[in-house]
Amino acid sequence: VQLVESGGGMVQPGGSLRLSCAASGFTFSSYHMYWVRQAPGKEREFVAWINWDNGSTTYADSVKGRFTISRDNAKNTVYFQMNSLKPEDTAVYYCNARSPLGGANYWGQGTQVTVSS
Repeated sequence: VQLVESGGGMVQPGGSLRLSCAASGFTFSSYHMYWVRQAPGKEREFVAWINWDNGSTTYADSVKGRFTISRDNAKNTVYFQMNSLKPEDTAVYYCNARSPLGGANYWGQGTQVTVSS
């Protein structure tokens, strides 16, 4: 099983980034997909998730209206479009796959996002 994130980097406040997470080794289309972030000195926090079945999405209040999670099951990839970035969005962003049946829970290695002028 592999989850490989990409697309992180440094951006100025107000800028945009698009993260990608390429999955392999499991049935991607049957898993809920999450983006979770961890800022320096803080615990990991939920940011967004997308349902495996109907594609419904849920966001943390702190990113609602600015970030968009999407998935392409044909490419086994989940995306995270981040707009209007703020310094407080600075964190390592992790891709997370969870089976709707419980049990299986896979993590990527993370990608750094830094928002700074």
